[in-house]
Amino acid sequence: MINKDFFEALKDLEAEKGINEEAFIQDLEQALTAAYKKNSGMAKNAQVRLFPDKNTIKIYSYRTVVAEVEDEEKEISLEDAKQIKHSYKIGDQVMQEESTKEFSRIAVQTAKQVITQKIKEREKQSNLKDFAEKEGKLIVANVKRIDLDNVFLELGGTSLEGLLTKKDMLPSDHLKQGDRVKVYVRHIKDDFRGTVVQVTRTHPNFVKMLLEMEVPELNNGDVKIVGLVREAGLRTKIAVSTTVPNLDAVGACVGNKGARINSVINELNGEKIDIINYSENPANYIVAALSPAEVSEITVDTAAGIANVLVPENKLSLAIGKGGHNVRLAAKLTGYKIDVKAAQQQSQTSKQNDVVSTSSANIILDDDFFNDIDDE
Repeated sequence: MINKDFFEALKDLEAEKGINEEAFIQDLEQALTAAYKKNSGMAKNAQVRLFPDKNTIKIYSYRTVVAEVEDEEKEISLEDAKQIKHSYKIGDQVMQEESTKEFSRIAVQTAKQVITQKIKEREKQSNLKDFAEKEGKLIVANVKRIDLDNVFLELGGTSLEGLLTKKDMLPSDHLKQGDRVKVYVRHIKDDFRGTVVQVTRTHPNFVKMLLEMEVPELNNGDVKIVGLVREAGLRTKIAVSTTVPNLDAVGACVGNKGARINSVINELNGEKIDIINYSENPANYIVAALSPAEVSEITVDTAAGIANVLVPENKLSLAIGKGGHNVRLAAKLTGYKIDVKAAQQQSQTSKQNDVVSTSSANIILDDDFFNDIDDE
C-alpha cells in the first residue's frame, strides 16, 4: 500500500532534516495504529507495522484465547484458536493479519501529518540548540506583534518568538510593529505551552553588552568592567580598570567627544551612565561612585562597611538623586552603607576650630536594603 518511494523519502528526511529514521518509524507506527483503530471503529487490539527493508506495511490484530468469549474484538474461543493453530491454549495471544486495502488512503494522510509534525519538532530542537548559545547575549529582533503589555519579537532565521514583557522594557520604550530592537536574552524556557525566549532591556548586562559593542578595549581585555549596577531608565554606574600603562580606561569607554558612550545612551533613550575608575581605596571608590556629586569630606569604617559622606549643601540633592537612586547605586557598586549629609556654610570661628556642622538633610541605607542587594 505504501510503495518504495515512500520509504526512500524517509531516508531523505533523515539526511536532510536530521530526523532519525528508526525513531521516526516508531512514531509513524503509533500514529498509524491510532488512525486504524479510529477508522475501523473497533476496540480490537491492533498494531500497524512498517517494514522499510521490504517497502511494505502490515496491520496485525491481537485477541486473547479464552474459554468463553465476552468481547469478540479482543477475545477468541479456544476452539476457534485451535483452528488457526493447534498449539494455542487459554491465555495465549492470537495474531492475525488484517487487510490494508481500505486503510491505504488514511495511512498516507496520517503519514503526511506525522512527517509534518516531525519536521516542526526537528526545526524547534534545532532553533533551541542555536538559541541556547545565545542565552546571556545581546541580539537584534523585529517587533512581530503587541498584545496588551507584552511585545512579541521575531527572532531572525527561526520559528521561535521572543517575549518582551512590560517589566523588561524601559519606561521610555514605545515600540510598534516592525521596529527593530536590541534585547538581552535572559532565559529560554520550554514547557507545555511551548518555547518561550524571554528577553529584556532592563538587565544590567544589557548595558554592559551595548558598551562592549562600542569599546574595542573591553573586548580585547585592555579595559575591564569591575562593577556595574543599574536602575533601568534612570541611571547606570560602571566601574572600570586597566593594567595597560598610559591607557585611560574611562576615556576609552567614553570615546572621542563622547561618541562611544552617547551611542549607548541613545539606545537607552537617554538613561544616564556614570563611568568611573575602580579603586582599591574604599574612600576614593565611594567618592567616585557618588559622581556626579562633589564630596567635601568622607569617613570610612571598613570593618563595619559604613561610609559617612559630607557634600556641599547645594549638591545634596544631586548626591542623593531622584528617589535616592544615585546614592543607592553608589552603595550597590561599592558594597558600603552610605550616610550622606550636607555641610552647611561654616562661620569663620568654626573654620578656625575645624568644626564641621551638618544640616538634617541626609539619607541612610539600612540593613534591609543591603539584604536586597545580596538577594540579587
